[in-house]
Amino acid sequence: MSIKKKLWRYGKEKAVLCIALMLALLTLTGFGSMRHVKILADGCSMEINTIYATPERILHQAGVTLQDKDEYRLSTENVQDHTTIIVYRAVPVTVEYQGKKQEIVTSKPTVGDVLNELGYSGDAYVALPDKNTTIQRNLNIQVQDVVNNETEEQKASGNETNTQGNPDDMQAAMRNIVETSRGARRFSNVLYMEATAYLPSDGGGSGITASGAPARYGVVSVDPDVIPLGTRLFIPGYGMAVAADTGGAIVGERIDLCMDDYTDAMDFGRREVKVYILD
Repeated sequence: MSIKKKLWRYGKEKAVLCIALMLALLTLTGFGSMRHVKILADGCSMEINTIYATPERILHQAGVTLQDKDEYRLSTENVQDHTTIIVYRAVPVTVEYQGKKQEIVTSKPTVGDVLNELGYSGDAYVALPDKNTTIQRNLNIQVQDVVNNETEEQKASGNETNTQGNPDDMQAAMRNIVETSRGARRFSNVLYMEATAYLPSDGGGSGITASGAPARYGVVSVDPDVIPLGTRLFIPGYGMAVAADTGGAIVGERIDLCMDDYTDAMDFGRREVKVYILD
C-alpha cells in the first residue's frame, strides 16, 4: 500500500474515532437536542433554551444556585421540551407533637410532605394548619393523633366528641383555632369555596377595590352576601387575607385572590380552597 493511501486511511479512521468520542462525551455530559425549559424559583419565572438534559446543569445555566437542603421537582419524569423545574428553598419550620417541639429545616412543598418526612404518615394524624398548606418560613405545625381527638378541656367537662367527618375539619372545629404565619387565630366558620386569581391591573385597571383600598396580595374579592366586606380571612396555601373587593362574576361561594405576579395567577388557575372566617 502506498504512503498516500496509508495516510488517507489513517485520517479516515481518526475522524471516525473523533466522532465516536464526541458522541460519547455528549451522552455523558447530558448534551442533546435543544429543549425549552421553564424554571420557577424564588418567586420568579424564567424560560430558557438549553442543550442540557440534567436539571442541575440547566439550573446552573439559568444562574439558579441550589443551597444545602434545597430541592427541585420536574413536571415530567425527566427533562423534556417544555418541562418545568420547580425549586423549593429550604426554610426553618417548627413541628409540635404531644407538647414537644422539633425545629427543622425543610424544602418540602406542603405540610403533608413534611409530616411524611418525619414519619407522621397516613390518616393517624391531623395537622394545624392542614396538610395541603404550602410551607412558609417559620411556620408552626401542630400535629395531633386522630384517635385522641378530644381536647383536655372536653375530657374534663365530659363533652362528647363528634367522630364523623373530615379529620382536619373535625379537629379544627373542636378547637376553633387555626395556625397561620402570624400565629394561632380563632375562627368562627370554615367555608369551602371555588377560588380564582386576579391581578391589581385587572378589571378597570385602576387597582382600587370596591372598599376603596388598593388591590394587592392579601386582598380578596367576595360576594358580600356570603362574606361581608372587611372580614378577616385565612386561606391555607395563600395566607392571611381581607375581604375588600367584589366582582361581577364573584357570586355565591366563590372567591378571587389577588396576586402580585401574572405567572402566579396563571399557575393558581381555578381550585377549591378552605376559607377560615377569623374572629
